[in-house]
Amino acid sequence: MMKSKADEEDYWNSSKFKAFTFDDEDDEFSRLRESKQAVNNIRRLVEEDDDEEDVEKVSWSGEPVGSISWSVNETAASNQRTDKEPAFPKINSDISMISKSQSGYSLSSLFKGKTKGGNFQQFTDSLNDSCLRLYAPELRKPKSEYKDYVSDWSPEETVQRMQHGKAVSLEKFRSLQDKLLLLDFSVSANDGNVITAVLIYLKRTLSKEVLFRELQSRQTALRHFICYLRESRDHRLLQELYRALGRTEDVALLQYKEHLSIADENQRRDFLKSCLSLPFSPEDSSHIQDHYTLLERQIIIEATDRQAERGGKLEIFQKFPRKASILNMPLITTLYYCCFYHYSEAQGTFSSPLNVRQTFKISEKQFFVTALAARAKLKAWTDVDALFTSRNWLGFTRKKSPLSFQRVVDVLQKNSAPTQVLQDYVALVDDAELRITLAQKHKCHDIVINTYRDLKDRQQLLGYRGKVERGSAEERKIDELLINQQIRWKN
Repeated sequence: MMKSKADEEDYWNSSKFKAFTFDDEDDEFSRLRESKQAVNNIRRLVEEDDDEEDVEKVSWSGEPVGSISWSVNETAASNQRTDKEPAFPKINSDISMISKSQSGYSLSSLFKGKTKGGNFQQFTDSLNDSCLRLYAPELRKPKSEYKDYVSDWSPEETVQRMQHGKAVSLEKFRSLQDKLLLLDFSVSANDGNVITAVLIYLKRTLSKEVLFRELQSRQTALRHFICYLRESRDHRLLQELYRALGRTEDVALLQYKEHLSIADENQRRDFLKSCLSLPFSPEDSSHIQDHYTLLERQIIIEATDRQAERGGKLEIFQKFPRKASILNMPLITTLYYCCFYHYSEAQGTFSSPLNVRQTFKISEKQFFVTALAARAKLKAWTDVDALFTSRNWLGFTRKKSPLSFQRVVDVLQKNSAPTQVLQDYVALVDDAELRITLAQKHKCHDIVINTYRDLKDRQQLLGYRGKVERGSAEERKIDELLINQQIRWKN
């Protein structure tokens, strides 16, 4: 059935659909179709390998896509962007407007990589000359990458992540309960680094009274905290912690260590004197007393010897100038110094070695070793011999040493003692084999010969005869022993 012309116009005017017109350029369907055609043209351009010429993929700058220069330029352009610059910058229409009539390029030729003049490179060069810059949109990182910072981890999960070296934030644990749970889980994990990190956070966010109170019931955390304060040299807070714990001896020792930072010897002496009243243990108190007495004595000896050295009154200071000051030296070093420069002084003087030994209760063996080293250094062999000489109640003298004579020989040999001096002490070694070994090492021939004679070992004596110098007194002595009929040789 045919409709009249009026009915058709009424239908089109009343319907929600519009009639197709060639003049309607704003129609959405038309624009959609044109966009689809443009995409299809690009797809055909990519897939066109056999029918068309091979078209090289280029960027807007005219460089091949995927080349090294293209990658460098893309990276540089991305780095030069600032946070304030939008992802798609607005292009000035005055600069970017390239009319079709002026450029001589069509959209279809652009997609196919050809110009009306047949040269696509000229078009890309014209774009390079302009100040146009096209940017790819900057994509935000996935939320999973921010999960470590924004997730609501429990104290136990936080400690586990800290053990694996992952970044966590402790600032969200604000309540005392959460902070203590964090500390307890870190202690249970047996990880010292995690415990220290949690303690640093608690030190910053809790009052000292609360922190000290909670650490008293957590001995492992307390030990870590004390170690941390020692390493960081926070002595003030460490003293307050010791006082809160009632550890008075630790407070006293910590205060005593402050003398190390005092350079002036008189001020250090006065500080040590003030430490005598601190609540040390009996053993520590005696050490502090000895330290103060020693420094006081060193100050007196140093002043006297410095004046004597400058005045040139004592010969020993001229032959052996002092290499360092005696101030703040250990006790044994002070004793060695007194044995070296003041060995013959009367016991009533501060610098007398015997006075030092008596004042500080130095053992006989320690005094003997120190005096032996000092007098052997000076090559005072008479003083060395006097150290070994002792008298019994009958008036007889004999050599006695708190050291083994083997060690005595080593000390004398290091100080270049002559053979005659060494021979006297090698002969005092009890073990025959060790005595022979030392005698051969230090070329004490008489000791070797006499030992083989006492052992009645004729074969060893004959063998040693070939080691001595021919025609020497030692060779003649061996010959006399070999022909002696009174010796009953065992071989």
